[in-house]
Amino acid sequence: MQKFFNLTIDEKKRFGQQTGDVEGYGQAFVVSDDQKLDWADMFYMVTLPTHLRKPHLLPKLPVSFRETLEEYSVELRNLAVKVLNKMAKALGMKLEDMTMLFEEGMQSVRMNYYPPCPQPELVTGLYSHSDAVGLTILLQVNEVEGLQIKKNGAWVPVAPLPNAFVVNIGDILEIVTNGIYKSIEHRAIVNMHTERLSIATFFLPRLDGDMGPAPSLISPTTPATFRRIDMVDYLRKLFSRELDGKSFVDAMRI
Repeated sequence: MQKFFNLTIDEKKRFGQQTGDVEGYGQAFVVSDDQKLDWADMFYMVTLPTHLRKPHLLPKLPVSFRETLEEYSVELRNLAVKVLNKMAKALGMKLEDMTMLFEEGMQSVRMNYYPPCPQPELVTGLYSHSDAVGLTILLQVNEVEGLQIKKNGAWVPVAPLPNAFVVNIGDILEIVTNGIYKSIEHRAIVNMHTERLSIATFFLPRLDGDMGPAPSLISPTTPATFRRIDMVDYLRKLFSRELDGKSFVDAMRI
């Protein structure tokens, strides 16, 4: 990652986003010419299932970087499955309700580079939002502080620890658990003197189905509080909006 973001702008543009596509080098959630952009660069791509990969991205990366990402994505996939299964068990949720959603689901990675900023109080590394996915596993690569979560209305820093992941519940899991687990609103701030790198790995349900509260969690006393939606439609709506707190999951409420 460090070597990739240290490339010249022309070299990085070889992996640039194509018109109408968020995958590649650039920025995400840019919906107008007037909005204030994040103080950050990103490299985003789908890693699993393999047939969804863009041929101009992962296969074109330097061999060592590509092989590392391949191994990393497989290991994190295994970790995510374990976490999701334990969550289902803790809720008393039927395991098949979870596996039917996420088995053969989509995995993507977002590599983030936040350069130093001489006036960090005037910019935002990543705007406040909750992840619209099922689960996010974040590695704060160079252990520079910047991640903050909203707790009881206040922003609380999450200190980076060596070789430690941050596991974050996204909007889809809030919907699937019918609001029992809440997605976490978070943001990234930047440093005056030091660059910050992080890699977020996202896990979503399979794209050829729909998504909503798990049937095993719905009863006459606990009715569904979110509507069902086709996954492709869900993603289309997601990338047509600016990041804005938890407004996206709130729009899914019945």
